[in-house]
Amino acid sequence: MKLKAFLYGLFLVLPFFLASCGDDDLKKADAVSINKTILSRDRTLGVDIIYSDSARIKAKGVAPILDKVTPANGSTYQEMIKGVNIDFYNPNGTIDGNLVCDYAIRRDNELKTEFRKNVVVKSSKGDTFSSQELIWDESKKIFYSNQRVYVKGIDGSVGEGINFKAPQDFSTYEMDSGNGELNMKEGVAP
Repeated sequence: MKLKAFLYGLFLVLPFFLASCGDDDLKKADAVSINKTILSRDRTLGVDIIYSDSARIKAKGVAPILDKVTPANGSTYQEMIKGVNIDFYNPNGTIDGNLVCDYAIRRDNELKTEFRKNVVVKSSKGDTFSSQELIWDESKKIFYSNQRVYVKGIDGSVGEGINFKAPQDFSTYEMDSGNGELNMKEGVAP
């Protein structure tokens, strides 16, 4: 008898529960699941990165953590969440520059690497460039930034400016809205 009463009560209450689950809820659930970003993340620890061209090493870097991320849309990128330290090599195979930063991200499809947070570059001439962001465009072979960039020359000259642009060897550079102090040699004609 108790089982019969239980089943009778279940059949009375069940329609109320089912009525509360309308079609709108299911449509909302589909919309939410479509907006989910599905990605894969492969993590590598203690990475040595070598950039070469025509079998010559151009740069060698070390990153404590390298995450290769592949989102659902397929635009793969590599993220170095603990930064990177890169040595640049001249054609003779000796180090002639260095770049360090606290974070970097390389977008494979764009051939661009963004270096962020405490970016410091030492050029082959001994000049030091520092900023919160520098972007390397591999196809154009330039570094650029819209952030403020500070430059300290080996001769003691200092400067700063925005809209920075330099070839990837930092042999020259240009920037807008700059100011600074230049050390000039006496007796040298312009």
